[in-house]
Amino acid sequence: PPPQHKVWVKPGSEQSFLYGNHVLKSGLGRITENTAQYQGVVVYSMADVPLGFGVAAKSTQDCRKVDPMAIVVFHQADVGEYVRSEDTLT
Repeated sequence: PPPQHKVWVKPGSEQSFLYGNHVLKSGLGRITENTAQYQGVVVYSMADVPLGFGVAAKSTQDCRKVDPMAIVVFHQADVGEYVRSEDTLT
């Protein structure tokens, strides 16, 4: 089944996520309704390109009222990882 919970990150935060950083509220574009805290999420760019996986640090409701610097998605894995570890993947 397709992933039920998705998060879209703003263009300025894609690179940060691809370098292994968590997603801050300031970089959050959209989040699917009814995402629970600690729910696994698929992270997408605003253009719907899948960037990786994460865990919701906040529920959809909490995301609406947290500080811009608050972490809303914990980074788990991203498509940039194979590029970063290319040298070790011989």
